[in-house]
Amino acid sequence: MTVPLKHSDPITVNVALGDRTYDIIIGRDVLPSLGARISALRPGVRTAIVTDRTVAKHWLKATEASLAEAGIATSHIVVEEGEGSKSYAGLEKVSEALIAAKIERNDLVVALGGGVVGDLAGFAAAILRRGVDFVQVPTSLLAQVDSSVGGKTGINSPKGKNLLGAFHQPVLVVADTAVLDTLSPRQFRSGYAEVAKYGVLGDAAFFAWLEANHAEIVRGGSAREHAIATSCRAKAAIVARDERENGERALLNLGHTFGHALEAATGFSDRLFHGEGVSVGMVLAAQLSAQLGMIGDADATRVQHHLAEAGLPTRLQDIAGFTQEGLADADALMGLMAQDKKVKRGKLTFILLEAVGQAVIAGDVEPALVHDFLARKLAANKM
Repeated sequence: MTVPLKHSDPITVNVALGDRTYDIIIGRDVLPSLGARISALRPGVRTAIVTDRTVAKHWLKATEASLAEAGIATSHIVVEEGEGSKSYAGLEKVSEALIAAKIERNDLVVALGGGVVGDLAGFAAAILRRGVDFVQVPTSLLAQVDSSVGGKTGINSPKGKNLLGAFHQPVLVVADTAVLDTLSPRQFRSGYAEVAKYGVLGDAAFFAWLEANHAEIVRGGSAREHAIATSCRAKAAIVARDERENGERALLNLGHTFGHALEAATGFSDRLFHGEGVSVGMVLAAQLSAQLGMIGDADATRVQHHLAEAGLPTRLQDIAGFTQEGLADADALMGLMAQDKKVKRGKLTFILLEAVGQAVIAGDVEPALVHDFLARKLAANKM
């Protein structure tokens, strides 16, 4: 896997899950085909679109037009953007609106938005009438390469990220790469952290390609489609082998044990986007791996250098307002990590590196070692 091909037609990535198999459609300007694809998949279906205010301004009318052209009746539910909507209150709002819209078991919920909307709408669909199918239309880079694929849905608890949810696979994912043109540079960079993650955890050749081509991904075109399709194929393959994260799928959490704690420490606010937390978390995971002698310092530096070159935060000190609020202490972060959903019998699970492109699941790292590691990083001016 080195040089991307030029694609005039959409790329289809299949997520092979038996009778719940579905396709991810990736390409520029594929949103107008949404209605026809849904109609072919579920003739006579009705839909309800869940989206947020910002996405609605850009893409709600186009989505509704595509559905109307295919003769599909639809309604819409608009939530506030940001992690604050992934809450009990947000779930209640969406669920009650779906009931009011008379969405039935044989209808579809359409999640039009980034990771927050996808997680929230997917969870509402999972519990509505004990399970309604849904379609993901991801509008952020992060959602297109990660959260829209694999069936993880849920909301946050005040005690931690994604602690309430369900595995509920979509029946279709339509990822229009043109919608990414409306993202802010910061939002795009945040999503890029998840793209880089696939290279770091399992594809050294892809990571090397990203090092050479990340600027082209920002500009769009075939490089962007190639990066998204490669990321989706990597995730689809892992999900097909381990849908419910009983083993290998945990590798996809590279950077997330640290990252989720950092998101919680900053109040799930826009001070730290999810991908930014993952970026810092990946660097910490690489540095912890180097401290344990699993990789060389040069490999950890390589990961940090690439993420920094892509414009992402790579140090705890890069997080806005983190130290000023008194949250930058190892005890606080260890307490937040203890609430991570990957904790088993009170023991933290870390995803560490044996090489760039080779991640492993480590469930036996001493908490005291992690505490001391974090304390040193928090005290350092440079990491």
